[in-house]
Amino acid sequence: MCLAVPGKILSIDGDDPLLRQGRVAFAGIVKQANLAYVPEARPGDYVLVHAGFAIALIDEAQALATLAWLAEASREDAR
Repeated sequence: MCLAVPGKILSIDGDDPLLRQGRVAFAGIVKQANLAYVPEARPGDYVLVHAGFAIALIDEAQALATLAWLAEASREDAR
């Protein structure tokens, strides 16, 4: 099963459309993600990230709902 996780773009580096990288925050963890598949992405946008690539833009409400569900699921697993 594949999983894409929502994150918020904090900053973007690079001008080359294929090599543009974003610093993306995932519930307190910040990672680099390639932004080639979402050329319209800007800092402050939420994206779905899979295997180091942002694959889609999503709205903030959808991102926050998904993050809340993931947090709840991880609490359930810990029990």
